[in-house]
Amino acid sequence: MAGEPVFQISRLAKVYRTGDVEVHALRGVDAVLSGGELDVMLGPSGSGKSTLLNILGGLDTASSGDVLFRGRNLAGLSERELTLYRRNHVGFVFQFYNLIPSLTARENVALVTEIAANPMRPEEALEMVGLQDRLSHFPAQMSGGEQQRVAIARAIAKRPEILLCDEPTGALDSKTGVLVLEALARTNRELGTTTAIITHNDAIKEMADRVFYFYDGQISQVVANQRRVDAASVRW
Repeated sequence: MAGEPVFQISRLAKVYRTGDVEVHALRGVDAVLSGGELDVMLGPSGSGKSTLLNILGGLDTASSGDVLFRGRNLAGLSERELTLYRRNHVGFVFQFYNLIPSLTARENVALVTEIAANPMRPEEALEMVGLQDRLSHFPAQMSGGEQQRVAIARAIAKRPEILLCDEPTGALDSKTGVLVLEALARTNRELGTTTAIITHNDAIKEMADRVFYFYDGQISQVVANQRRVDAASVRW
């Protein structure tokens, strides 16, 4: 349900060890992500944003602390259970599109719909991101922004509860990036998908419900926007 806690994060820490060197990527993070929100996570490189996103998505595990997904602690899940969690609940969008070059846009999206429990048709997912006219195009025939929107369509085609986006506009210019942000905003609005966007780009914070500021492995501040700016108005 919209507004209810999806993630409850408490005392979350992550330490990476290389020989005798310890890197504290997260230092006792506490946060709540609510259903249906679009949240932006801002901060410099190395501040812990991607580490937190990877833990929320079941790609990494914490050194200590808890992450409850709808009351279920991810820390207690086996590898198989984490795989099912990722498959059934989470969509990922990364800076690099990771499309298969030999497959068309429709076929790239179908890779997900063939294993999802309640998927959209690939055509429906691609229409949501404005690519209904590019179904039969291969990645090499599309711009960077179009490839990123195919990646978004692939992520949302299984109707995930959570959409985790790590620098989705990082390799794009402003005009192209705005089209990607519009696709994410539409997904959030129409599917009610709880969406978290990591970015270095301060301008993107205006389209968020809440902005999480990261510094040195901690959330230093959380700011709620009184009004979300339309993605088309974002410029950098």
